[in-house]
Amino acid sequence: MAKQILTTKNVRLSYGDFEALHGIDLAFDENEITALIGPSGCGKSTYLRCINRMNDQIDGVKISGELKFNDTDIYAEQTDVVELRKQIGMVFQQPNPFPMSIYDNVVFGLRIAGVRDKSMLDEAAQAALKQAAIWDEVKNKLDQNALALSGGQQQRICIARALAVSPNIILLDEPTSALDPHSSRQIETTLLQLKEHYTIITVTHNLQQASRIADRTAFFLQGDLIEAGTTKQIFMNPEHQETSDFITGIFG
Repeated sequence: MAKQILTTKNVRLSYGDFEALHGIDLAFDENEITALIGPSGCGKSTYLRCINRMNDQIDGVKISGELKFNDTDIYAEQTDVVELRKQIGMVFQQPNPFPMSIYDNVVFGLRIAGVRDKSMLDEAAQAALKQAAIWDEVKNKLDQNALALSGGQQQRICIARALAVSPNIILLDEPTSALDPHSSRQIETTLLQLKEHYTIITVTHNLQQASRIADRTAFFLQGDLIEAGTTKQIFMNPEHQETSDFITGIFG
C-alpha cells in the first residue's frame, strides 16, 4: 500500500475578505504524479503554493486548516520554512534560471545550505542534470550562462536546481505552458521518470497532458475541490456533472 506523504484538511485561504479556497481536503501518495486541473482562477495554483508556504509572502493572506508533510505541521511556528522548501521544491510557469552559469544555477541551493566541498557539488550537479534529462545537452558547457539555453532547456535546468537539494516533493505550476510542443513532451517524459524517486504535484491547463502523465487528478472550481480520484476515473467516469462538463470542453 502506498504511503501518504502529504495530507491537507479543510484548507482555507483568504485575501482580506475574499476567500479563495473553501476547505480543501486532499492527500498525496509517494511516487505518484497528481495533476490539479480546473479553469483559470479556480484556486489550483493558490492551493499549490500553500504546500510550501509561498503564499506567506503575500500581504493580507490568511490560511487555516491542516497541512501535514510526513506528519509534520507545515504551518507550525517551529517549522523552518527554508528547510521545508528544500524538502518541497517548486518549479514555476515561466522558466526562471538565475543569470549565472548552468552549474551555478544547479548547485545554488546547496551553496545556500552551506555545502562548499567541490566534489560534492560536482556530484550533485551531475546527478540532478541527469535526472532532469539534460546532462548530455549541457555537460560540455556548464560554465555557459543558463539564460542562453532554449526555453525547454531552461525549464529542465530549473527542475535540476530543485532536485539538487534532494527534495521529497516537487511542485510544478504549469511547467510547460510557456513551451513548444516538443519541449513540453520532453518535460513530460522527464516527470514520468522522476516519479520513481519523487512525489510530483503539477498544475496544468492541458487536459491531454494530465491524462498522459498523472496517476491521480483533482478538479478545482471556484475555490472548491469538486472531486479527486484516479486520472482514469476522473476522465472516463467523473462523479460530478461539473467535472464532466469541464473535461468535455463545455466550459473552462
